[in-house]
Amino acid sequence: MPEPFDRKAALRAYKERRPRPGIYAVRHTASGRAWAGAAQDLDTTRNGLWHALQAGRHLDRGLQAAWAREGEAAFEYVILEVLEEAMSPLVLKETLKARQAEWARLLAEAGGGGR
Repeated sequence: MPEPFDRKAALRAYKERRPRPGIYAVRHTASGRAWAGAAQDLDTTRNGLWHALQAGRHLDRGLQAAWAREGEAAFEYVILEVLEEAMSPLVLKETLKARQAEWARLLAEAGGGGR
């Protein structure tokens, strides 16, 4: 018999987990075009990102237009890089900014878009 779900334990485990900062891409599956982004917590970013796109409020107009044309089913959330090293919030912010720019450049060179 399975054990009952312990909501308090699950909540405690969620609060104690360490966020995974890094770089992600929203990729159009048919064309391969990708938009790079940076996140302080890669594990929770997708939901907020999808919500903004569904509401028509994403700041990247190209991505928002493609989403409006193609719909959610045409896109996937891909983690490109996880920053494992612990760093101060300021260093993390600057590192994420630099890594996002580098990934955007790499994706643009590969013909996959950028941001």
